[in-house]
Amino acid sequence: SILFAGPLLARAGGVTLPPPGGDGIGHRRLDTHFDGFAAMGAAYGCGISCSSAIGAWKKCYSQNKPAPFQLLVFAGAPLSQVIYGMIIMFIILGKENVTHAAWMVYLFVGIVGGIAMGISSLWQGIAGGAACDAFAENGKGFTNQLMVLGIVETVAIFVMAFAIVLLSKVGLPA
Repeated sequence: SILFAGPLLARAGGVTLPPPGGDGIGHRRLDTHFDGFAAMGAAYGCGISCSSAIGAWKKCYSQNKPAPFQLLVFAGAPLSQVIYGMIIMFIILGKENVTHAAWMVYLFVGIVGGIAMGISSLWQGIAGGAACDAFAENGKGFTNQLMVLGIVETVAIFVMAFAIVLLSKVGLPA
């Protein structure tokens, strides 16, 4: 039903969606899918940074240099955004018997927050890949490169913080 909301809104000028809950087939909530957006970004981000780490280790081995273990830090950094997405998902899952208006806010926060965390994770993977290449080349700058990854990480932390604040206010009397 959520996939038809846009076209119905355009055609009919208004749409009313019931809160998720499944049907006779079983319980199928949408809010568990929100973490998927963050996870997709983490998958791409880790794929990029892990590929770069492997390439950097190959470069080290071909030059008979020791392969730095620290590249694993760069390679795994994008995974943290999945944890932030899970925190938001658990907050949404903990909301029982919500109004239609509140459910729409949860839907919006879950989708937009998940996408934002996924994009942050993707870019952290790109930055992590560059850090892998640079650190393997000369073995210098690990702390500086880690700080850059922390800057990208901060985007996901802000998204999570804003989502927590917004979700805590939904449904409260004015």
